[in-house]
Amino acid sequence: MYLIVGLGNPGAEYERTRHNLGFMLIDKLAAEAGIAVKRNECRSLVGNAVIEGERALLAKPQTYMNLSGEAVGCLISKHDLKRDALIVISDDLALPFGSIRLRERGSAGGHNGLKSIIGAVGTNEFMRLRIGIQPEHPLSDAKRFVLDEFSRTERDSLAEILGRAAEALRSVLRDGVAKAMSLHN
Repeated sequence: MYLIVGLGNPGAEYERTRHNLGFMLIDKLAAEAGIAVKRNECRSLVGNAVIEGERALLAKPQTYMNLSGEAVGCLISKHDLKRDALIVISDDLALPFGSIRLRERGSAGGHNGLKSIIGAVGTNEFMRLRIGIQPEHPLSDAKRFVLDEFSRTERDSLAEILGRAAEALRSVLRDGVAKAMSLHN
């Protein structure tokens, strides 16, 4: 079984912000699988799905971004999962808007949610799917930018971006991460 974690912040005020792309992709995957992600477990909302023939636990930590590792560590322990069964979906301020990057491992890259997960699971050896949110202009306040809602132009592209990200994730489950990286990065 895979544990697929979308990073974000709980609450209506964060629902449509750039920092919640992970939650948005989990919602899309759940809808496509015909399931709901609403069961409370390990300070997360979770749901069981089958994606590309693989069992997956979809999760949206409710700890707020900077404490995501607490929820992820609990879910890994509770379900007795190996680290290579973990896939984390996050936004990435260093990637151009709408670009997608799959990686088998890596640093937190300044992302506090990933930093928390690396600390909690004791390794950076887990898959991640990053979705770019970098603006075309310099930023004076990165924290404010990631917590702002998407611009109208960005919103117009969101469905297509989430569609490509969902396909990349399905490719990981269907074809393996190496092939998925060659197809989608």
